[in-house]
Amino acid sequence: MFEYFPGNYVWNLGVVAALNSGGLIDEVDRACRPIREAAAQGEDAGTPDFLRAWTALTDQLVGQAEDAGKAGHARTATQLYRRATNYLCQAERMLSNADPNRIPTYRRVLELQEKAFPESVRRVAVPYRGTTLPAYFSAAPGDGPRPVVVLVNGLDSTKEHQFSSGHWEELAARGVSCLMLDQPGSGEALRLQGLTARIDAEAWGAAAVDYLLTRDDVDGSRLGIVGWSLGGYYAPRVAAFEKRFALCVAWGANHNWSAVQRRRLEREGERPVPHYWEHVLWVWGHTDLDEFIAFADDVHLDGVVEKITVPFLIAHGANDRQIPLEYAHRSYDQAVNAPRRDLRVFTPEEGATEHIGLDHLPYVSTYIADWVADTFA
Repeated sequence: MFEYFPGNYVWNLGVVAALNSGGLIDEVDRACRPIREAAAQGEDAGTPDFLRAWTALTDQLVGQAEDAGKAGHARTATQLYRRATNYLCQAERMLSNADPNRIPTYRRVLELQEKAFPESVRRVAVPYRGTTLPAYFSAAPGDGPRPVVVLVNGLDSTKEHQFSSGHWEELAARGVSCLMLDQPGSGEALRLQGLTARIDAEAWGAAAVDYLLTRDDVDGSRLGIVGWSLGGYYAPRVAAFEKRFALCVAWGANHNWSAVQRRRLEREGERPVPHYWEHVLWVWGHTDLDEFIAFADDVHLDGVVEKITVPFLIAHGANDRQIPLEYAHRSYDQAVNAPRRDLRVFTPEEGATEHIGLDHLPYVSTYIADWVADTFA
């Protein structure tokens, strides 16, 4: 993986994610150069510096976008807003949830994101247990109802990261619509609504299906669920118990997240975000770490994956430093009732070998989009 900040895995992950989600190397370099010394202080200490540097870049691009809009250059403005949102998203992801800048920064992300939408993408609300789950819906071109993928977040991503990844564009080019969802414990659902994560992810998975079936542009017989990172636990869990999905993809095989947490207590393996335990407790709605670790022992797919009865793809990086490769093999081995099961391991020679393939994200994205389209077909 490209290491702009030698030895700081978490910051490097943010840089690589930004670059592989439409960022430009010159812009990223201009934002990162002033904070090299801060990066050397560790992943937690310098996050306010990271925010200031990347916010300055965002401000510059927003100013350029506003000028382009006033000049009638709508395409240029949209491109600038899209990159600005991408950068600010990565900076917000780094912050402690106790940081007073976090919520205002995220609200700004939401405002900028809608300025980056093409006509085919719109904000929607998924009814869920007396409230709604925020989402973006990408409508694939073509006449008649289209198949749909529900794209699910991990521990620290948001629907805005999903948009920046461009996966919805790859799906749309193959005739597949996409619901980019902030499920409980992620994105806007967590930050602005206080909806925390749950082990029984099928509860919100069913809500997503119920919503999609109300749309006349959706083919209800061809619904898929794709989850990256911790979504590699959520998506298989949903597909195992919500039988209206027709396919499932674990974009990173998070078969035993509970064991990963116990390893992280021993400082084994890399962490996805700074302020890690604070972030985890926030996501799951806990305040005591010991109690949470006992609770988290149930966040695994043993006894679950064998209930998947639809085509199932597991995509995993051979050098994933967060989630062991052995978990990909475990999910594959246990998926004995899937009519089709595929395991794709990305190697260092081809790239996309890090966590969810962030070091070569478009490569993994297109592979998954091809698999989805072929399976729906």
